[in-house]
Amino acid sequence: MDDSDDLDACRQVAFRVAQRDCGATAEVLVVVEELLKEEAEYEFVVTLLENLQNLVSHGLDTFRSPHEIRLLLGPRSAICWETVTGFWAAVAAWKVGTGAPLESAATLLGVQNESLRMLLWTANRTLPTGEKLGIADAVRYEKAVGSPIPGFSHIAVALRITGQGSP
Repeated sequence: MDDSDDLDACRQVAFRVAQRDCGATAEVLVVVEELLKEEAEYEFVVTLLENLQNLVSHGLDTFRSPHEIRLLLGPRSAICWETVTGFWAAVAAWKVGTGAPLESAATLLGVQNESLRMLLWTANRTLPTGEKLGIADAVRYEKAVGSPIPGFSHIAVALRITGQGSP
């Protein structure tokens, strides 16, 4: 698969695994743990876990809670999970520090088209305040501060999505 296929696969797997009625969530997370034994799989796993975190951040009844997912993670996956959590906390603090207003997640969560919903819900996260952050905020943060997730850059992901390759 090429990089765009990987991004789509991560989005689709995360969307399914996050759902409460998915009976294979634990099994998929065991595979994620195994993938982390290979350094070459790190970016794929971080993308998947970030999409999963974003989905469960929305607090929707159809999805498991962040706590439920966290309990299913192996030790390597848990480290990645916490790294992603820390990154997004830094993005939120940076954005608040810039004085830029945060938008409500309500509009995002009201999207009815399933394909668009999958794309938007995996690319954005809802903060405990009900406001949202998205990949555009992560890219701005990385450009301003220069602190991506170790070994994973949202700038590179954005460039791949737009067909421009790596930075």
